[in-house]
Amino acid sequence: MARLTQLLIADGKGFVSRPVDSFDLTLAGIPGHRHSGETRGADSRTPWHPRGTPIANTRHVSIVSEEECAIVAEALGIPDLDPALLGANVVIGGLKGLTQLPLSTRLQFPSGATIFVTEANAPCRQPGRKIAAAHGDPSLEFAFVKVAMGLRGLVGLVEREGTMKVGDTIRVIRPKYRGERASSLV
Repeated sequence: MARLTQLLIADGKGFVSRPVDSFDLTLAGIPGHRHSGETRGADSRTPWHPRGTPIANTRHVSIVSEEECAIVAEALGIPDLDPALLGANVVIGGLKGLTQLPLSTRLQFPSGATIFVTEANAPCRQPGRKIAAAHGDPSLEFAFVKVAMGLRGLVGLVEREGTMKVGDTIRVIRPKYRGERASSLV
């Protein structure tokens, strides 16, 4: 059973998150978090828009799993991978293959709060630099990008407001239709 094991917020300067006990999600994301808001500036993830152009914010929440963090830590040769170094907000335990969940999956919490998964979170050098600094090994900056591919977690937007608390169970709602064609028509 998937369970919410940690909540983190980046509400100050810098990229690293700090732990909190709960979030009161709004349709603009996590109040006070660096990625809250209805819009965000276009960046390297959206090269079809000029950098800085206001676009819809589809990245309110960054989600990682304990299991995938453990796999990445082992591949990097470090004892553990602190999700705070990844800038994560939601850490889930008991859900294998988090990053492989289909887009449009919903993660629903007992309060009704719901996160709509918009995309997989591609690994980048920014958390790699934080990991390298934390472990005193500069090679980890680039190694993280390589080994975390397909294991970096997901991002999503808040579909329904509500409270999330550490220890909550999580209902995983997979999309019913993903554009498949009937095999008799292929």
